[in-house]
Amino acid sequence: MTVRDLVRVTAVLGSSADDDWAGRLAGARVDVLHVGQAEAQKSRLRTITTYGTEVAVSLDRGTQLRDGDVLYWDDDRRAAIVARVDLGDVLVIDLTALTTRPVTEAMSECVELGHALGNQHWAAVVKGLRVFVPLTIARAVMAAVMKTHAFERVTYTFVPGAEVAGYLTPNEARRLFGTATGHNHNGEAP
Repeated sequence: MTVRDLVRVTAVLGSSADDDWAGRLAGARVDVLHVGQAEAQKSRLRTITTYGTEVAVSLDRGTQLRDGDVLYWDDDRRAAIVARVDLGDVLVIDLTALTTRPVTEAMSECVELGHALGNQHWAAVVKGLRVFVPLTIARAVMAAVMKTHAFERVTYTFVPGAEVAGYLTPNEARRLFGTATGHNHNGEAP
C-alpha cells in the first residue's frame, strides 16, 4: 500500500486478539487506523491510516468498529490494517452501597444523582448497580461536581473506556461513547 492507495472496507475480517489473526499479524506489516470513540460508532467513515493509506469504511448498519478489528489483509504482501479505537476515560458511579438502605432513601439518592447528571447534560448508561458517564470535560471538573453534591453512599472512580466497553451492548456503547463529544437538544448524533 502506498500513500495514495484507497482501501474500501465493507466488513470486519476478525480481531487481532484472536489466536489465528495474532499469528498472521505477528510477522506482517500492520498499518493502524486510529478512530475516536464517536467515529467508532459510525458505520460509514473515510480517514487516513498511520502510514497514510486512505480508508473508506462502509459497514452494515449497526456495526461498530472495535479496538483490534482487522479491516484489511493482503496475503501476498502480508500487509494488514487494524483498527485502534481510542476510547476516552469514563466516570463509573457505584450504587452498591444504596442496596443496604431503606428503599425510599435509596430511590431519593438515585433521583438526586439523576438530577445532578442531567443538569450537567452528561450522557449516562446505567448497567446493574453502576452508572457510566463519558468524560466530556476535565476529570477534575467532573470530580468537583460529584463532590459538590456530596452523595452519602455513592462512590465513583475514573477508568479507561476500554475497560468498560466490553461490558456494554452495541446500543449502550453508542450512547456512552458516541455522545462523548458533547450534547445537543435536537436529537441528532454529534
